[in-house]
Amino acid sequence: MCDTLVALGNSTSDGKSVMFGKNSDRPQSEAQLITYAPRKRYSKGEELNCTYITIPQVSETFAVILSQPWWMWGAESGCNAYGVAIGNEAIYTKEPLRQKGLLGMDLLRLGLERGKTARESLEIIITLLEKYGQGGGCGFEAPSWLYHNSYIIADFKEAYVLETADEWWVAEIVKDVRSISNNVSIRGKGDLRREGTIQHAIEKGYCKDDEDFDFAKTFSDSYIPDKFPVSSRRDTREGKSMYLLSENKGNITSELMMNFLREHEIGICMHGGGFESTGSQVSHLKQGNNKTVHWFTGSTLPCLSIYKPYVFPVEDQKVLKPGPYEKVNPDWFWSQHTKFIKPHKKKPKKSIPEREQYLKEIRNIEQEILTEIKDAEKISNEEFIQKARILNKEAWEKSINSITI
Repeated sequence: MCDTLVALGNSTSDGKSVMFGKNSDRPQSEAQLITYAPRKRYSKGEELNCTYITIPQVSETFAVILSQPWWMWGAESGCNAYGVAIGNEAIYTKEPLRQKGLLGMDLLRLGLERGKTARESLEIIITLLEKYGQGGGCGFEAPSWLYHNSYIIADFKEAYVLETADEWWVAEIVKDVRSISNNVSIRGKGDLRREGTIQHAIEKGYCKDDEDFDFAKTFSDSYIPDKFPVSSRRDTREGKSMYLLSENKGNITSELMMNFLREHEIGICMHGGGFESTGSQVSHLKQGNNKTVHWFTGSTLPCLSIYKPYVFPVEDQKVLKPGPYEKVNPDWFWSQHTKFIKPHKKKPKKSIPEREQYLKEIRNIEQEILTEIKDAEKISNEEFIQKARILNKEAWEKSINSITI
């Protein structure tokens, strides 16, 4: 379970930059780390070991920051040095689930490592999907957990929703604001689709003919009404997220996107029940990547976490090497934070004095950093990078201090 949101420049507060956000909802014991892979060149013929399969490596990969479950090669969300951000969702379709292939999270990382724009990343993901397929167990402790994937792929000027059903896919060009939340959501024939998708659906008996084709209704394994009022259904995560985005068009900022991801009425910030929001990202994508800032929690539950700022180049900012790792390290900040917030997790809608005191402390820290980042937008790009690196260090130091008993 996850939620990914995007607001284009016609809907953000400055009227030109793009805001991206994602909560990654995973098994609550699954550590999710902020990792960094630098730009790298490779020799001809080298191979790449993804989570379950090996594919040919390209001649060069780009620097990426990932929000990465500890045990896999892929990532739940991330960004690259060219200002592309991607988040994925689990979706369930009528198409068969494969035991082996590229994880949806592998495809996400491959899109970031190989694409300089949102459109390039989209093309890379669909090309690899068609060639190698998607599949494999999606949980370390739940190898039988299989699903297909949807994505929001964004850069500073545009964004796409990509939804897949095994090797078949359809994409939608985002017009202003959009969110996805574990449901097949693209209506009609989409703006782009794999050749043969409609004919495949007819042959499988999913729809009668070309006129009857509607990707969400045709491929979803659950009921989709003829009219799908996403933005008006506030009793669902997808409806609530679209409502929040739509109601705030023209005013959306990094801080507001963080607030959306901390929503508790419906549970965009998901607590307990075996699953919870184990990582979160907000990216403020700007033209030319100048003063673009990516915010990551590096800890579970955004409501009980501080978003830390990251910029490219990544030097002098707190990151771990990319996974996969052999086991969870109890000394990771994610592990320490998860242990510390355990008494604060229950009944998130209720005001509890001890939790309120902790929230006041961490919100003050985060607000100070947000304010300093905003004030730094007036200085040169080189000075901005240096300032952001300092603030990254401060955010981590204060985050660590906030959970030290």
